[in-house]
Parts: sequence; C-alpha cells; structure tokens
Amino acid sequence: MYKFLIYISYSYSIPIGKPLQEEIERRGYEVYWFSDLEETKHYFSKSEKILNTVNEVINYNPDIVLTATDNVADFFSGIKVQIFHGFLSNKRQEMNSHFKIRGFFDLYTTQGPSTTVIFQQLAKKYGYFEVIETGWSKVDPLFPIVPKPKTEKPVILISSTFTTSLSLAKNDLVYQEIKRLSETGKYQFLCVLHPKLEEEIKLKFIQLENEHFSYFDTTDLTPLFKQADLMFSDTTSAIVEFLLQEKPVVTFKTKVPFEHLIDVTVVSEIENAIDLALTKPENIMKTIREYIELTHPYFDGKSSERVIDASITFFNKDKSHLKSKPWNLIRKYKIRKLLKYYKLW
Repeated sequence: MYKFLIYISYSYSIPIGKPLQEEIERRGYEVYWFSDLEETKHYFSKSEKILNTVNEVINYNPDIVLTATDNVADFFSGIKVQIFHGFLSNKRQEMNSHFKIRGFFDLYTTQGPSTTVIFQQLAKKYGYFEVIETGWSKVDPLFPIVPKPKTEKPVILISSTFTTSLSLAKNDLVYQEIKRLSETGKYQFLCVLHPKLEEEIKLKFIQLENEHFSYFDTTDLTPLFKQADLMFSDTTSAIVEFLLQEKPVVTFKTKVPFEHLIDVTVVSEIENAIDLALTKPENIMKTIREYIELTHPYFDGKSSERVIDASITFFNKDKSHLKSKPWNLIRKYKIRKLLKYYKLW
C-alpha cells in the first residue's frame, strides 16, 4: 500500500492531477491533494480528497509526492516527483523556468524527447535526481483520438495567455476582429482564457456571447479541444495540448513562429489564416506530426500509468548512487513563509 500526495498551487493544475488520482485509486492505493494556495481549494470537487493544512500532510506521511509546481515543501515526507504544470510555451521566462533545477526533486517524469534529453544532461551534471520519460498525465483524456464529427460551421477555439505583451485577449484590435467575426455567423467560436487574466478582460469576452460565440470559465480544456476544428491563440502551452490531436493552430504574434503554426502579425490577416488552416495544408500537417513526435509521442492515454510505475520503481530502488540535494536554504525559507511553517523538519 503506497500513500500518494498530489501537490499543486493553481487551479489549472487540477486536470493534471485528476488522471493520476484515477490511476492511483484504480490500483487501490491511497491519494490526497494539497494546494499551497488557499484560493485553489475552492476549485476542488467532491471526488478529490483534500488535506487542508501542513500538519494534516505531515500526519498523512506520504510515500510519494507528485508535484505540478516549481517548488515543493521539502519537510513533507516521501520522494518528490516533478510532473510539470505545462508544456513549453516558448515564453522566455517559462523556457528558463521549465529547465531550472531548484534542488527539490528526486525524479523528473518528462513529456517527450525534446525535454527528456535536456533533463538527462542536467541529471548527469547535478547527480542527485533521475529522469524518466513517461508522457504527461493531463493529456491522457485526449486519447485515443476520435475523429471529430462534421459540423454545420467550423468550430474555432480561442485561447489566450495572461502575459500582457503576448496576450491576444488584451489586444483591442484583435478583440474587435473576433467580435466582428462572431457576428458574421461564418464560424462557431468557443473561448477559454487563462485563469490569471484580469476579470475585466474576461468580462469583455463574456459580453461577446451570442449564438455563434460561447465563453467557458473552466480549467478542463479537453472537452473543448475535442469539439474544435482549429485553435486561434497567441503564446500559451495550451497550443501544444491542442496540436496533439493533429489539428491546426493559427497564432497572433506568437513568440516563436514555428513551421507547425500559421502565425499572423496583422489583424486583417486573421480570417484568411483561419480559412487556410481549415483546409489542413499538407506542409503544415507534416510539421505538426514531426513536432508531436519530439514533444509527446504517446497516443495511448497511459502516461499516468507510466508516471505511477516510474514513481513506485524509484521509491523502491537503491538510491545510494545519488548525491545529496543542495542545502537550498533561501528557497526552503520561502516555502516555509508561504505555508507559515517554520520548524526545521
């Protein structure tokens, strides 16, 4: 009997942990959740068992902590497994953050070759953690891919990041174009915005709702991904999740305009780019397939199984070959300050 803890900060990490919870419970093991942010606790459903305080976690005494945050409370028991809170979105700060080694984790479960190779190099450099490629739990519900039924109108999913310099939702010209297109009735729009976006921005898009435009306040994007024919976005990790279905993405001034994206820099080009994407040009689809193979070459919906297998294997193996973790005093103090827990252990 193993005791698992799923450790998160923001509500958008709940869909990352849900497939893991289901897999853990399927095996008959024990699992609880903990969020280091109080406001996130309001987003849990009745199906998630929550530990509300630090003392409750300490008394629970987990064997394995599955972490969808950059940092984790070192004074919690158990091995610390990094499961990641997103794909690379190609924002500079997130690129740096994704590969930053903070000295907390024993095991990194990576999403695909593009990240595995780098983390393996870092594991060799630092010597106190291991790396196993498993795929990402959040996208398990996407698979197996089922062909989308043909609809009367093309379904366009709008998503946007919260970073001001990159966010299409904060660009008034883009907003006005979306408003215009939604009123033509040419497309069926679904819209979901990053939870960190300001409420006034969300309200603007909520006010666009009509028979051709629907706004969704949710962190569970998978049902929307399945309904859509293409995505219109900017620079967000949701793009990668959507691409795994082999569906095209149109971006507006994306940070890195890769060949697998149809990027536009002028508002007047948006409609033509959408129409082009809907034809699924073979050169674009080829680069999408190549990108998937590097990013997340798992299509069986069993990444959660691999994460749990890897975690249990690592928990039971001889780890004497690993170096000791660094003291990490400043980061440890910050976590204690956040959780209002100042005991040394």
